[in-house]
Amino acid sequence: MSKISFDGIGEVVATFTCGKDVKAGQVVKLTGNGAVDACSDGDRFCGVALTAEDGYAAVQVGGLVKVTATSGLTAGWNKLLANSAGGVKQDSAQTPTGGDYLVISVDSSGAVVRL
Repeated sequence: MSKISFDGIGEVVATFTCGKDVKAGQVVKLTGNGAVDACSDGDRFCGVALTAEDGYAAVQVGGLVKVTATSGLTAGWNKLLANSAGGVKQDSAQTPTGGDYLVISVDSSGAVVRL
């Protein structure tokens, strides 16, 4: 068991209206004034839905957060996009469009990312 924890560091959470496809734990994209929806593969994301119910989502928009991630991520600065499973992936395009995110740690269960 690790003695290192990044839980809750710098956490900033805001409430948004959300589409019916938003699930807790997935990255989301801004779709309008105060509104988010589930990301499609390759979308830029604005945060991670912590909860989603009754048309509203608590979205973490700042701080450190654990997300599912495809393999290939390493600690350090990465250009990230949403993957098809509600997590994140490395932007491997010739001309990357992903946002710059600091990946603090990576393991088999995902990555800790600074939003």
